[in-house]
Amino acid sequence: MSGGFWDERYAEPELIYGAEPNDFLREMAPRIPPGPVLGLGEGQGRNAVFLAGLGHPVTAVDQSAVGLARARDLAASRGVAIHTVTADLADDDPGPGPWSGIFSIFCHVPSSIRRRLYPRCAEVLAPGGVLILESYTPDQLAYGTGGPKEPDLLCTLAELEGLLPGLVFDVGRECVREILEGALHHGAGAVVQVVAHKPV
Repeated sequence: MSGGFWDERYAEPELIYGAEPNDFLREMAPRIPPGPVLGLGEGQGRNAVFLAGLGHPVTAVDQSAVGLARARDLAASRGVAIHTVTADLADDDPGPGPWSGIFSIFCHVPSSIRRRLYPRCAEVLAPGGVLILESYTPDQLAYGTGGPKEPDLLCTLAELEGLLPGLVFDVGRECVREILEGALHHGAGAVVQVVAHKPV
């Protein structure tokens, strides 16, 4: 989906996925060691702001300048600061790192981009660093409670295991869970959840 699509969506008065962090990220965040954290497809910033509140220097990347402006506003309202980068993950490197943490929460990109992006994330993660990911799987198409409708934007645990070389999976599962995140993620959803670390 284009940056223009997301600019229009993120310009809506309400934060479309809410102001609170993804609950899987909230649960797993203590596993991230101190240091800089990178957020992929971070939109309006709810997850970046949460991690900044835990003391991490956070860089939030998204293709929507409108979304990232909302992210900075949310950060200011919570008394924290985040660094934002307007970039398209289809074309731009996620950042040189090394990163203590990388999170990808419902950042759905085509398989052609995943094949480049996620190995690069594994590369720039610091030794001891942690990657946290939650995404819809193809099974989500039967639920219709959020997420993209194009199957190529949805991924599986087996695919992710092949795209994160050198990382040790501490959590790797596909499940159906209740997701209540604003107006667009609401109800039972089929997801893949990953927590993986880079050995020291």
